[in-house]
Amino acid sequence: MDQKAGIKGAARQESVKTAESEELKFGKHYKWIALSNTTLGALMSSINGSILIISLPAIFRGLNINPLMPTSIVYLLWLLLGYNVVTGVILLTIGRLSDMYGRVRLYNLGFLIFTIGSIGLYISSLYIGGTSGALSLILLRLLQGLGGAFLFANSTAILTDAFPSKERGKAMGFNQIAAVGGGILGLIIGGLLSTVDWHLVFLLSVPIGIIGTIWAYLALHETGKLDPSKKLDLSGNIIFAASLTLILIALTYAILPYGSSPLGWSNPLILSLLGIGILLLAIFVFIELKSRFPMFNMALFKIRAFTFGNISLFLAGISRGGLQFMLIIWLQGIWLPLHGVPFSQTPFDAALDMIPFIVGFMFFGPLSGYLSDRYGARLLSTIGMLVNVAGFLVLATLPAEFNFVAFAAIIFFLGVGQGLFAAPNTTAIMNSLPAERRGSGSGMRATFMNVSFMFSLAIFFTLLISGFAISLPHSLYSGLVSANVPASTANSIASLPPTAAIFSAFLGYNPLKTLIPASVLSSLPSSTVSAITSKSFFPKIISSAFMSGMRLVFYLGALLSLVAAIASALRGPKYIHE
Repeated sequence: MDQKAGIKGAARQESVKTAESEELKFGKHYKWIALSNTTLGALMSSINGSILIISLPAIFRGLNINPLMPTSIVYLLWLLLGYNVVTGVILLTIGRLSDMYGRVRLYNLGFLIFTIGSIGLYISSLYIGGTSGALSLILLRLLQGLGGAFLFANSTAILTDAFPSKERGKAMGFNQIAAVGGGILGLIIGGLLSTVDWHLVFLLSVPIGIIGTIWAYLALHETGKLDPSKKLDLSGNIIFAASLTLILIALTYAILPYGSSPLGWSNPLILSLLGIGILLLAIFVFIELKSRFPMFNMALFKIRAFTFGNISLFLAGISRGGLQFMLIIWLQGIWLPLHGVPFSQTPFDAALDMIPFIVGFMFFGPLSGYLSDRYGARLLSTIGMLVNVAGFLVLATLPAEFNFVAFAAIIFFLGVGQGLFAAPNTTAIMNSLPAERRGSGSGMRATFMNVSFMFSLAIFFTLLISGFAISLPHSLYSGLVSANVPASTANSIASLPPTAAIFSAFLGYNPLKTLIPASVLSSLPSSTVSAITSKSFFPKIISSAFMSGMRLVFYLGALLSLVAAIASALRGPKYIHE
């Protein structure tokens, strides 16, 4: 016991000595400069991710794209997911390069790439429209994803290098507020800007990116231990990138209908891509176990705190990664139209309705980070996930036309749960790493997080559409017949693909105007035509079917949060690497 205490004491003393030497070299306020700049980077990346979720209806209308076209759904998915695909694929490579050549150097490069992508997005939105405009935006989002990967892979490593171990939880708490809080802030800003001019959505990141890039190049310094003697695991990098790319593409396109099926899981191409991706992933693990300079350092999984911290992170990421988008679809496509809110205003109102979540997170995020510096991550992170279990289960009891006070209370506690989990878990993972492995370890952590978000969106969409597809034909048929639409016409419309129905509602488009033949519309009373082509009619008749799918999403979220809580509890007591 005395020997262990001595080792821990020596580790703390070494951390303090490192921090003191950095203060002498770069000034006593350098750690706060590092925190503020990396927090700005996290804030910018987070805002940029969520601002598109809320602004997609305005962007699609601005590009003049029909949401009922199959290719339109592909554009929408890649605008949402392309950023994370690139980020998830390249994070590990950047983590290794950071350990070799410098975390600050590559972080600065990421800020620059991200800013160039932001400028390109704004220019493209001004001058390129239609499907060409959508393709241009997707490609530039991929470029942004490359820059975001440099930021994600290095920000926590830079903070871990800059702060002594006794203050890292507090630093991570503030950084995590920016990462998650920026997501909600992006919704609010996107909702506001898209009601004014959708082009401004892409302009927002430009001045922030320029300021952040210049500031990072002038103010940040390399303080971590580097190991330039290491080599890049080229074969491992290629195999991993190919594996993850194939898996993520398969999961993305599996959301789309195939033949008579509402989803693409029976598509031989999807199954082939998924199978090849999994096979390549197995080959990657074998290569890494044999490699002299592995990209995915399997030896780090011998560290209990690192292993169970990342397991709980991955499961928690799947449980919450797609939740925000699911709630936005619910609010923007169903609840707000049913309460008479015009579609031009739904993005902003939906963002405001999500504020209780960020309030819960912003209060408990830094508090849990501060407490984890004293007591460790196990209790706080485990409680956070258990709070999320309860939140998901209660959320599943709400009807489509819920009472807002109840909804606000539930998402507030979901924010509390995530606030309790995020900073302590991140701090525990980074504290468990040797100083010279913080770049690659941070890249591994960021990879788990980003890939879990991609998996979450794909899995949640699959469950949503699966549950939705079962009840949608009956809901459409009965709703139209009750509105005096001929049974033959109602029966034809009842075969509308569920994916098209969901995205039409989300994008503020009533497809009945197009799907009901003009001859049928002309034969109906004008009052009936006005009713069935109104903004609220389509959301109303699909709302019960929509909730069938949403409840499946919430039940899975509760299950994953429970398993994440168990993994968190197994991480062991507070541990800081020597």
